[in-house]
Amino acid sequence: MSEQQERPATHTPPGPEVLADVSLEPVVVAGEPAREPLPEPIPETAAEPTAGQPTAVEPTGPVPGAFRPGDRVQLTDPKGRLHTVVLEPGKAFHTHRGAISHDDLIGAPEGSVVHSTANTGYLALRPLLADFVLSMPRGAQVIYPKDAAQIVGFGDIGPGMRVLEAGAGSGALSCSLLRAVGERGTLVSYERRADFADVARGNVEAFFGTAPANWSLRVGDLDQHPADEVVDRVVLDMLEPWAVLPTVAAALRPGGVLVGYVATVTQLSSYMEALRAQGVWTEPYAWESLLRPWHAVGLAVRPEHRMVAHTAFLVTARRLAEGTVAPVRQRRKKAG
Repeated sequence: MSEQQERPATHTPPGPEVLADVSLEPVVVAGEPAREPLPEPIPETAAEPTAGQPTAVEPTGPVPGAFRPGDRVQLTDPKGRLHTVVLEPGKAFHTHRGAISHDDLIGAPEGSVVHSTANTGYLALRPLLADFVLSMPRGAQVIYPKDAAQIVGFGDIGPGMRVLEAGAGSGALSCSLLRAVGERGTLVSYERRADFADVARGNVEAFFGTAPANWSLRVGDLDQHPADEVVDRVVLDMLEPWAVLPTVAAALRPGGVLVGYVATVTQLSSYMEALRAQGVWTEPYAWESLLRPWHAVGLAVRPEHRMVAHTAFLVTARRLAEGTVAPVRQRRKKAG
């Protein structure tokens, strides 16, 4: 055998495959199902964070409760002064400490601090009902939040109730009553003056965003209210509430609560005696509330120099069943 025949043939290994030349289409062989292409490689992920290292959280959407166009925002400056704005894209609110862009507020969470062009910080919050009432446009004098809260509380006004109100004034109490009765309840408000009714309607729409479907604002006297529209609660804010007591007694169901709001001592006396004389009410209960804030900073704890004192008297009474005569209230006899 020759040397050439004895030397084994040299084997050259094939070179690396070029992926660009390899077809990624499924290969079909007769009698076999098509083979799917290989899945894309999974990219490497970052190593798990070690203990004590913060984990980055990707944003998942808008901040819950963030300010939106059309929202009413209350801005508080460093001295505690309040400014209310309605957000509009592209607009700015101008103060003596520079301008504040509405776009800086839109999308920001409630409770944020926004800075003016003069770098003054303003705390941004949605106004509470009490804040809204104290800054709303006024026709008639508004019922203050301290009295509105007691009307709702002592009048036991809650969800689903039918409430009758006279007069509507500037709509401050209407807002509290509508919130108390909820969507299942109803509120009928009477106002004698058309100009006051317009103010009340505007304020209620501004607070709720639109006129609530369960609110009926009627321009006229309460004595026009039909007796067959029975209600659970009645609130009277009038100069002469005793004049409409027959209408109220006809519309208020037995056990229902009547709340009166009168400003002067002479009104209080006349109203209380009229309730007793009519004979269809429980013994009326009258009171007033005085609101005195306190200053409490460190060891300096004392009453504030100013307070919300007398605003009005409140009177409550409940409707007796038809034909019922309440027991005579026993009063202590004077000595001698």
